[in-house]
Amino acid sequence: MSPADLILRHGRIHTLHPGQPPQQALAIRGDRVAAVGDDAEIWRWNGPATTVLDLRGRAAFPGFIDAHVHLAGFARLLRRVDLAGVASLREALARIADRAARLPEGAWVLGGGWNHNLWPEGRFPRREDADAVAGGRPLALHSKDGHVLWANSAALALAGVGRETPDPAGGEIERDASGEPTGLLKETAAGLVSRVIPETGLGETAALLAEALALVQSYGLTGVHSNEGATALGALQELRREGRLGLRVCASLPAGSLDEALALGLRTGWGDEWLRLGGVKVFCDGALGARTAHMLEPYEGAPGQCGIEVTDAAALAELARRAAAGGLALAIHAIGDRANRQALDALEAAIRSGAGRGLRHRVEHVQTLHPADIPRFGALGVIASMQPIHATSDMAMADRHLGARARWSYAWRSLAASGATLAFGSDAPVESMEPLRGIHAAVTRQRPDGSPAGGWYPEERLTAAEAVAAYTLGAAYASGEESLKGSLVPGKLADVVVLSQDLLAIPPSEILSTRVEHTILGGQVVYSA
Repeated sequence: MSPADLILRHGRIHTLHPGQPPQQALAIRGDRVAAVGDDAEIWRWNGPATTVLDLRGRAAFPGFIDAHVHLAGFARLLRRVDLAGVASLREALARIADRAARLPEGAWVLGGGWNHNLWPEGRFPRREDADAVAGGRPLALHSKDGHVLWANSAALALAGVGRETPDPAGGEIERDASGEPTGLLKETAAGLVSRVIPETGLGETAALLAEALALVQSYGLTGVHSNEGATALGALQELRREGRLGLRVCASLPAGSLDEALALGLRTGWGDEWLRLGGVKVFCDGALGARTAHMLEPYEGAPGQCGIEVTDAAALAELARRAAAGGLALAIHAIGDRANRQALDALEAAIRSGAGRGLRHRVEHVQTLHPADIPRFGALGVIASMQPIHATSDMAMADRHLGARARWSYAWRSLAASGATLAFGSDAPVESMEPLRGIHAAVTRQRPDGSPAGGWYPEERLTAAEAVAAYTLGAAYASGEESLKGSLVPGKLADVVVLSQDLLAIPPSEILSTRVEHTILGGQVVYSA
């Protein structure tokens, strides 16, 4: 046999192959796993040119895969106003003022991540707040959940949004008592301003992505499923062409591109081991924080308010049918229990019709469910693409807006028990892209400070093994790549993460103190602490 290019030894190799106990060593030849076994067995693969990495008892797992990110959005935010975690409107305005002062006159102030639920001011921001600090520059800042755009007067003027502007279908221009826009644009209404913001070109997007990849690799990620548009996809292709992608990407298409995709004959799974086509992303509703998630019953303390139906049931069913018939899987954003029911109804109709047989459809977020709909995921083979860190981030808000219905928010245990496949991600830049933070949330249902004691609805917690599987095998299955990655068995891609502690052997409270020591992508060590 030919010698290995890289050997990992003296470790605890969790292959995630069913029934296989941890191994001591792993041999890699080229970009594939050649063998796993004990130290003596794998040492036979050593040769004059073999690199040996002594794990010194550390644990290795298949490389983590984030099943839901906005990769270009994450990259762009590294150079924009980042309001994630900002604890007050006053602090947010200070950050905006600092960024605006460093921009040319007339340049847009862009960014996001704000969460008014954290602010002692107890209210949403308004256009006049931003007017006072933007220096006359147009401003557009997305909320943490990405479903509300905060715009100032200059941005509204450039977009032609005023008191006479009608609400677009699936969106809302919030207005004050006199009928004037407050500066908050919900759901599709955000597009009224977004369309006049100068686009980040393909070249600049590629440069930003390349800059962000080193950070992503430091998280132990070797793959992501990204949900963005044509510019991001073009930039990813450019990086792939140049051999600089540095991450395996499954990219979804926006629903607005469905006609073009069908005309071109594109199919889910087209591409290679670095960049491949996922499904078609469609929005069913909004987000919980903005009360635009579509609910079966009104929000607590808000009679008649059940959220926003971004895509109505009939249109969603027709879109699902057309996409599936054309060989494209669906990825449906659904937060509220009504939105999730409508997503399942649309997918069930497409599946029962026989269209696109074998496609792996998925619902993104699956935040709040009616108990009657939980078994439908497993029965239909619909993947629950979920982000554990959302649960601990949103729990107080969910309790406030949903009351007792919050019991069925992020119901991982119930979904898994019913036979559903879980694929975990982060929704970055909405939340941190670090998988270890997501795994901690899934296992404890607690924030990093240990609150709440015992966990939020602890009956929905997962074991560490189950959470790791959702970031590896589950995500690989969701993109139809379980024969290529997600476990460390001979013949599969040599994508590996080495951690300072064994997640399957430590108390859950220690997960957040675990460090990524090495990230190995296709047999190459791309990150070392």
